[in-house]
Amino acid sequence: MTREEEDDVPEGEVALALAELRATVEVGFARIDGQLALLVQRSDQTDKALEELEERVSALEKTRWPMPTLAVLASITSVALTIVSLLR
Repeated sequence: MTREEEDDVPEGEVALALAELRATVEVGFARIDGQLALLVQRSDQTDKALEELEERVSALEKTRWPMPTLAVLASITSVALTIVSLLR
């Protein structure tokens, strides 16, 4: 387009094009806002699930400590019984 042709474009068409562009941008922003809200919600759910898993792991670790002790006691008992049976 030449400068003369640009001057021939009615201002109403420019205003209409700008209004359409603005509406398109607003719709795009609304869609992005919705997607961001969904991501934040998923992140919150993931954080909650992670906290629950950490609590479960802590509970398992607390109940796990007697296992090695019981294994050692069972080994000592079996060694002692073996020695007693050999001495008879």
